[in-house]
Amino acid sequence: MIGRGSGTALRVGPHGWGAHKTIGAALRAAAPGAVVSVQPGVYAETLVLAGDVALVAEQGPGSVRLTGARGVPLTVTGGTVRVGGLVVEGPGGRAAVRVTGGAVEFEECEIGGGPLEVSGDSVTALRGCRVRATGTAVAVRLSGPGRTELTDVTLDGAGLLAERHVEVRAHGLTVTGAPEDALVLRDGAGGEFTECTLSGAAASAVQVVAGGRPVLLRDCLLADSGKQGVLVTGGDAGRGGPAGPAGARGSATAGPGTGGPVTDRPGAGGAVTDRPAAGFPDPAGAVVLDACRITAGHLGVRAGGPGAGLTLRNCRIEGTGGVGALADDGAVLRMSDCRVSDTKDSGVAVHSRARAALDDCAVTGAGGNGVFATYRAALRLTGCTVTKSTCTAVHLGDGVRAVLRGCVLSDVPQHGIRVGDGALATVEDTRIGPVGMAGISVAGGDLTARRIRVTGAETGIDLTTPHRPLLEGGELTACRTGLLIGADTGAQVSGLRVRNSGELGIRIGERAAPWLIGCHVLDTAGSALVILAGARPRITGTRVTRAEGNGLYAADGAAGELTDCTFGSTDCPAVFAGRDASPVLRRVLIHHTAEDVRLAEGSRAVFRDCRIDAVETSDLPPGSLAAAGTPVGTPESDTGTGTDAGFAPEGERTTVTGGSGPGGGSVAVPVTGDGGATASGEEPLEELLGELRALVGLERVKQDVETMVKLMRLVRRRTEAGLPPPPLSRHLVFAGNSGTGKTTVARLYGRLLAALGLLTKGHLVEADRGTLVGEYVGHTAPRTTAAFRQALGGVLFIDEAYALVPHGQGGDFGQEAIATLVKLMEDHRDDVVVIVAGYPEEMDHFVSANPGLASRFTRTLVFDDYDAEQLAGIVARHAAEHRYELGEGTAEALREHFDGLVRDETFGNGRGARQLFQQMTERHAGRLADLPEPTTAELVTLLPADVPEPEWGEDRRRAPSAGGGYEALR
Repeated sequence: MIGRGSGTALRVGPHGWGAHKTIGAALRAAAPGAVVSVQPGVYAETLVLAGDVALVAEQGPGSVRLTGARGVPLTVTGGTVRVGGLVVEGPGGRAAVRVTGGAVEFEECEIGGGPLEVSGDSVTALRGCRVRATGTAVAVRLSGPGRTELTDVTLDGAGLLAERHVEVRAHGLTVTGAPEDALVLRDGAGGEFTECTLSGAAASAVQVVAGGRPVLLRDCLLADSGKQGVLVTGGDAGRGGPAGPAGARGSATAGPGTGGPVTDRPGAGGAVTDRPAAGFPDPAGAVVLDACRITAGHLGVRAGGPGAGLTLRNCRIEGTGGVGALADDGAVLRMSDCRVSDTKDSGVAVHSRARAALDDCAVTGAGGNGVFATYRAALRLTGCTVTKSTCTAVHLGDGVRAVLRGCVLSDVPQHGIRVGDGALATVEDTRIGPVGMAGISVAGGDLTARRIRVTGAETGIDLTTPHRPLLEGGELTACRTGLLIGADTGAQVSGLRVRNSGELGIRIGERAAPWLIGCHVLDTAGSALVILAGARPRITGTRVTRAEGNGLYAADGAAGELTDCTFGSTDCPAVFAGRDASPVLRRVLIHHTAEDVRLAEGSRAVFRDCRIDAVETSDLPPGSLAAAGTPVGTPESDTGTGTDAGFAPEGERTTVTGGSGPGGGSVAVPVTGDGGATASGEEPLEELLGELRALVGLERVKQDVETMVKLMRLVRRRTEAGLPPPPLSRHLVFAGNSGTGKTTVARLYGRLLAALGLLTKGHLVEADRGTLVGEYVGHTAPRTTAAFRQALGGVLFIDEAYALVPHGQGGDFGQEAIATLVKLMEDHRDDVVVIVAGYPEEMDHFVSANPGLASRFTRTLVFDDYDAEQLAGIVARHAAEHRYELGEGTAEALREHFDGLVRDETFGNGRGARQLFQQMTERHAGRLADLPEPTTAELVTLLPADVPEPEWGEDRRRAPSAGGGYEALR
C-alpha cells in the first residue's frame, strides 16, 4: 500500500471558505507528505504532481470533477502520490491522466474522455477505479519498465495495452465492449491476471506477443470476443490480425477451412523432408491460462508464429464460432485437464509446423473434426476423450507426427482417427467407437498401433498406404469389417483379435502383401479371412473360430502363404480357393466343420502337412495330410482374451501351436534322445539330415551344417551330464549370390535345432530392410523388435542384410535396427537364431559395420553358384514334383542351356532353374495345344524342344573359372 501522507492537511473549496480556491494553489503550498482534501465541485485545472502528496475528494468518490483547463488534466512525474475519489475527464481522445514517474496510487477514481497513460519506471496502483475512453481503443496504456497493479478496476468501451517490459498485476479487472482488443501485452510486457472478466471485445479478449515476461491468467472469463478469446503470436506473426484458417469440417478428407466441404490440398502428400522438432518445450515468455473459461467468439484460443507458446490448465472453451484451440506457424500449445465443447468448427486444430500436447483433455461436440492436425505439425494426446464431433474425432494429414496414448474416441459419424498423406501416427492403449466409418483409417500415411480396441465401426482398421503400418495386439469388435488391408498395401499385424464382425473379419485387397502373425478371428457373420486377386499375404499362427461364411476365402487369382493356422466351426467350407488362386497352406488344422476344402475349377491351391479333425466331408487333395508326428495346429479353447504378444520369460521353453501370438495356446516341448520323435511331434533328426543331403549341390554348406549338428549334439549331451558346454555361436552369415538356396537351408537349420532340443519351435521368420527399418524417427526399434519377437523359438532370417548399412549413409535408420537387434540377441541368446544373408562382398561390409555384429556372427557359410549339371538337376526335381518326366535328350539340352547363360548380377541360380521349368511347361502346353487327344505319355514328357534357347546367344557363353566362379567366353 502506498503511504497516505503524514504532513499538513490542506483544504480546497470553490468559494475559498477557510481553504484554497484551486487545487493547484493548495499543491503549491503543500509541504512534502501533505494531504490535499478537495470539497465537491468541478475544477477546470491542469495539475502536475511531482512530490509526496495525497489528493482526495473530501466527500467521497464522484464528488470532485477535474476537467483540465488545457492539455492533460492530471500528470504525475515523481514522488509518492495518492489520488482518491476524483473524477478526471480528459479533453477527448488525448490522455486524461499521465504518469511518467514516481509511486502512484489511484483509489476509487473515475477516468473518462481519454486514457490513463503510465510509462517509465513508475510504480502505479489502481484500486476500485473505472476508466472510460472516448474515441480510442485503449483505456489504459502501460509502458515499462515499471510495474502496475490493478484491483477491481473496470474499463468501459476500451481495452488495456501493456508494452515495453512493463509488469502488470491485475485482480478483478473487468473490460467490456472494447472496440479492438480487451487486453494487449507486447514488446516484452507480462504479468498476472486473476479473476478477471474480459467480454465483448471486437477483436481479441487477450492478445500477447510472445518473447517477454511470462503471462498468467487465472480464474478469468473471456467472453463474446469478435475474433478470438486469446491470441498469442511470436514476433510479428498475426499481430492485431484475425486468426488464419483453422479447423476442418464437412468431409472425411477435410483440409484447412472455416466451413463447408473441403478436400486435402492437392499435391501435399508424399515424403516429408522437414520433420518438426521433437518434444514440446515451453518457449520463453510462455502464456499460461489456469482455470479460465472462454466462450463464444470466432476462435477460442490461438497461438501463432515461432516462439509463441500457450499453456492451458483446467480451462473450458465452449460455444465458439470457429475452432476452440488453434496452434499454427510453429507455435507450441499445451493443454491439460481442459474441456473444449460445442465449437462450430474443429475443437482443436494444429498446423504449419506447430506443436500441441493435450493431457487428460475432453473435446466434445465439435462442428468439424474433434482434433485436426496438418501441414507438418506435431501432436500428442494423452488420456484424452474426443466425442460427438461432426466429422472425424482425430484427423491427421500432410506430414503430421502424432502420438495418442490412453485416449477414448467415440460417437462420431466419420473416423475415429484418419491418417492422411505423409502423416505418421503412433496410437497406444486407445479405445475407439462407436464411429460411423473406420475406427482408424490410414490413407497414404503410416501407423504404429498397439493395444487398440475398436468397437462398433463400419471398419475397425482400414489400411491403404504405400508405407508398412505396424499393428500389435488389440481387439476389433462388432465392426462390419474388422481389418481392411487395401490394395497394394503391406502391413505387419500381430496378436490382433477380430470378433463379432458383421460381414468380414479380415479383408486383404488386391496385390496387398501384409504379414499376419498370431491373430484370432472369431464369430464372423461372413467369411473370416478374405484374400483378393494378386494379394500375397503371409499368415502365421492365426486362428479362425466360428464363421458363418468361409474360414478362408481366396478369390480368383489370390495367392499367399498360411502356416500353422487353424480353421474351426465354419458354416461354409473352411477353405475356398477360386480360379487361378494359388495360396499355400502348411501345417494347417481344419476342425469341427461340415466341409474342409472347396476348390474352384482351375484353382492352384497347395496343401502341405495339413490335418483335419471332426470334418464331415473332406476334399483335401491327396498327399495334403501330415504324416504321423508332423507338428500341426491343434484346436484350442475359444475363451482366449487376445492379450498382447510378449517375450517369454527367460529360460522358459514353449512351442506355440495354432497361434504364435495372442490367443495362441502353447504346450511344453520335452527333450528326448537323438533322432526320436517326442510326444509333442518333433521331427526325427535323421530325416531332416536326409533332407539336407538330398539338396542339389551346396556340398560345402551341407558339410558345414552337419559339422555344426554334431557339435550341438555334443553340447546338449554335456549339458545333460552337468558339464559346461564348449563355446558355441548359433548365429550365422550366409554369403552367396541370388537363388543359391540360402532360405531353404535356413529353414532346415531351424528344424534341425528344434529336433536337437536347442530351439522350441524351429520355425523361420523372414525379414529384410523393409520389415525392420521405419521411415521416421522412433519407428525402427518397434519394427525390429516385432520381427524378432515373432522369431522367438526359431530362426530370424534377414535377407540382403547389407541393406541395413548402405555405403556412405552413416545416419541411416538401419544403424538403429542393428543396435536394437544386437541388444535383443544378447537378451535372448538361447531363444532365437539369427541368420543374415546376402552377396559375399556386401556381407563382409555388414558384419564389420558394428562391433556387436562381429562378435556374434563368427561363422560364415559360403553358398557357391550352381553349375550347369546342378541346375539341370534342379529342373528335374521340379519336374518330378509336378509329375512331369524328362524325355530323351532333354537333360542334355538343359545343360547346354545353362552353359549358355551369362553369370552376371541378373543370374538367378536355383530361382532361374525354377523359372526355366515354368517356361518349359508353357512351351509344352503350346506344343500339345493342336493335338486332338494327346496320350498320357505326351502329357507328362518334356522334350528338348521345350527348352528355350539361351537369351544371351553363343557369342557370350560362360564357363567355370578356376576359382569356382564363371568367366565370359568371347
